[in-house]
Amino acid sequence: MTDARSPAPYAPSFPQDRTCPYHPPAAYPELAERGPVGRMTLYDGRQVWAVTGHAEARALLADPRLSADRKNPSFPVVLERFANQAELDIPLLGVDDPEHARQRRMLIPSFGLKRIAGMRPAIQAIVDDVIDAMLEGGQEAELHSAFALPVPSMVICRLLGVPYADHEFFEGRSRALLTAPTAEESGAAREELKDYLHRLVAAKEAHPGDGLLDDLIADRLRTGELDREELALLAMILLVAGHETTSNMITLGTYTLLEHPGQLAALRADPALMPGAVEELMRYLSIADGMVRVATQDIEIGGHTIRAGDGVLLPTSTINRDPGVYADPGALDVRRVARHHVAFGYGVHQCLGQNLARAEMEIALSTLFARIPTLRLAVAPDEVPIKPGDTLQGLYALPVTW
Repeated sequence: MTDARSPAPYAPSFPQDRTCPYHPPAAYPELAERGPVGRMTLYDGRQVWAVTGHAEARALLADPRLSADRKNPSFPVVLERFANQAELDIPLLGVDDPEHARQRRMLIPSFGLKRIAGMRPAIQAIVDDVIDAMLEGGQEAELHSAFALPVPSMVICRLLGVPYADHEFFEGRSRALLTAPTAEESGAAREELKDYLHRLVAAKEAHPGDGLLDDLIADRLRTGELDREELALLAMILLVAGHETTSNMITLGTYTLLEHPGQLAALRADPALMPGAVEELMRYLSIADGMVRVATQDIEIGGHTIRAGDGVLLPTSTINRDPGVYADPGALDVRRVARHHVAFGYGVHQCLGQNLARAEMEIALSTLFARIPTLRLAVAPDEVPIKPGDTLQGLYALPVTW
């Protein structure tokens, strides 16, 4: 076995920028070619284990010896803006069982298949209304701001019971939280969001509505199972994740399909392919490119020993292109059976909102291409601005015409 403290012959930096928005940086697959378990180097010089093999990643993500606890002093900090993460309470994403399971149980009914199926007509109405507004503006638009962002923002607002009238505030603070250059600026955005949600909870206590926040107030806050701070933090996680991830997927998914006209033609010819195409786009794009954990005990995996206290990085864009699992993994194939991807994670921390994200993407993409059959890029593909590697992968803007 190889000890984690032995010098690594190849440990590329993480994160790195993509040169093509739908392909991982070249260093990631190069690392994977050297074996399913390797090393990567973080901004502060710390080396962590990098798990690029599909089987190895799923085994570790299901292993209770691998922790998501951000307050563990050995938990790796991958970005400077998150340098103060050990001081923060991060529900769901940054805690382990049994605390994680307690929080998740409160929310599961609102994100189950039956509840999301019941939301589909409302999601369809939102998508149609947003497309109507976009078409009324002429024959060109910036698709991210005109379509991909408002759709999931409206949907998560409806589910949570957050006023969409406040969307410019919470969208702006969410962007700052995820992309601010310093820990201070990211922390300030977090506090502003949290204060906003504290005020919203207080308003709902006085005047209840019918969203998930209202249910949590009635069923959990008033019984003492939740306090106001934990409720505000849970709401923040749901609000930020509920619109940032899906909006990036809709924008980048649209760009990717426009850049693969044969695959788009197959979807137009057979709309029943769309659910599988969404899974393939999740696999192919892997916009949340890098799950982070820390080992709490020694773990042997892939011919190496991960020691207790070692950081572990799981770059999803590489795991989801393991050639041992997916034939020709660098190709987009809307007919591929890609359900075993890890774009939503795996194990107990698998994305709570995955059913909602699937429904939004299926409805948004199928309706967009059906209603605007001549949709095309308004600029050359290489003129579309790509987001850097230190945030959710995607595009800053997508100019289109029809």
